Amino acid sequence: MTEPAVTSVSQSSSFPRPVSTRREERKVIFASSLGTVFEWYDFFLYGSLAAVISKQFFAGVNDTTAFIFALLAFAAGFLVRPFGALVFGRLGDMIGRKYTFLVTILLMGLSTFAVGLLPAYATIGVAAPIILIVLRLLQGLALGGEYGGAAIYVAEHAPDHKRGTYTSWIQCTATVGLLLSLLVIWSCRQLTGDEFETWGWRLPFLISIVLLGISTWIRLSMHESPAFLKMKAEGKVSKSPLKESFTHWGNLKIVLVALFSINAGQAVTFYAAQFYVMFFLTQVLKVDPALSNGLLIIALVIGAPLFVVAGWVSDKIGRKPVLVTGLLLATVLYFPLFKALTHYANPQIDQATRQAPVTVMADPATCTFQFDPVGKAKFDSACDKAKTLLVKGGVPYSTEAAPAGSELVVTVGATRIEGFDATALGAAVKDAGYPTVADSSLVNRPMVVAIIVALIFIATCCYGPLAALMVELFPTRIRYTSLSLPYHIGNGWFGGLLPTISFALVVYTGNIFYGLWYPVLITGMSLVCSLLFLKETKDNDIHAD
Repeated sequence: MTEPAVTSVSQSSSFPRPVSTRREERKVIFASSLGTVFEWYDFFLYGSLAAVISKQFFAGVNDTTAFIFALLAFAAGFLVRPFGALVFGRLGDMIGRKYTFLVTILLMGLSTFAVGLLPAYATIGVAAPIILIVLRLLQGLALGGEYGGAAIYVAEHAPDHKRGTYTSWIQCTATVGLLLSLLVIWSCRQLTGDEFETWGWRLPFLISIVLLGISTWIRLSMHESPAFLKMKAEGKVSKSPLKESFTHWGNLKIVLVALFSINAGQAVTFYAAQFYVMFFLTQVLKVDPALSNGLLIIALVIGAPLFVVAGWVSDKIGRKPVLVTGLLLATVLYFPLFKALTHYANPQIDQATRQAPVTVMADPATCTFQFDPVGKAKFDSACDKAKTLLVKGGVPYSTEAAPAGSELVVTVGATRIEGFDATALGAAVKDAGYPTVADSSLVNRPMVVAIIVALIFIATCCYGPLAALMVELFPTRIRYTSLSLPYHIGNGWFGGLLPTISFALVVYTGNIFYGLWYPVLITGMSLVCSLLFLKETKDNDIHAD
């Protein structure tokens, strides 16, 4: 296929940069962003429907284990993203940006459509979760090549003084993709009613085939990046981008700074604001899923433009100050914000926890982690039974070690229960005011939305200027490869594992806020690394070889 001309090639050694019209610039941003929105929509459907998918594909184990498995399958897509970054990053540096992320969207879209057709555990048994995980791995590989291509494509078209603003539209796409997935899920819930968890959940996945067609058509109409064409015309395309990126210490050092100073921290802020908050509302606070999704949708509509604002500000004052602000706010405010979210989303559980805290005192040797990967474990000790009952009821508790051989003692406020007595424990919890589900009429909707918007604001500070910053760190010839790997390790491993690790920590300790230690420690690490090692990149020449 012949590429339409996007710039004139000088016969001299210099290669003039393209002068784009405002119309062409808008088309580049729109085409790149829209295709990426659809790809994120495909990827986020699974996360948004994790609770339903756990029942459909992991029905052979207990509820808590099923949900952790569903989150692990969600995380599987993230775990392989760095490998997708290596594969597609190399292709992007060798054959071009356009064709590489055309392939990624086809792979992503077809994998998502296949999930909608996949038989459940009840139909084909253990083959169902295995195939599901394979499809998630294919999605992760595709997404590993997607972000780098879109971010680089826009940045290499953008005017130097507007690079942060232009690329911030790419940063919006993840939030808009999540918003679109929530809207489609909400619509399908209304359409199918009680049948949604039986078969209606498949519709959002099947609808993705339409979005795939639109995205493919859009990307076929796009031109190649002018920076790549310049490099190709001058014969400077890298023949071994992987070797140049990761075996030369000068570039590898920048890759490591990009990972630990930027991407690890921004990843957990993004997933804390847009995924963990949803799991926290529905699984920990027991807020009605439809209500939770509705409040998250409102917050996303309010918060999405802040990504562009953050990118614009970074054009004015620099990338580093905006990023550092977000990391600092996350490290300091996550615990207060999630405690406030508990107070306003489920005031009954907040009040009960304050007035009648639950404590499980037992010999540590008799208490095990409530996780059963094969559905065969028996949690039959008194401590295990008490914790299982509390976890299923959504009751926060703390654990105290008792001397070896001691009998279990559970205290609910002033009530003391010796040994495991399900009836007595259930009655004590009920009398203390612990609700089995959150009372929707008591949810302070404006305050819940405000808190989620605050979390999104923190994420925008870290994520808004990210694409411009990452593009500015690396030379053109190995930019796709060098950028993609640290981004996808940060987002795929540090960020993608956040829901799984944090939810498992909550289950293990009984402390509903204990899972927040994971993102707080990661953002704290990135804050220190940014202050010590990250240099400002706003004025870097991205057209240098």
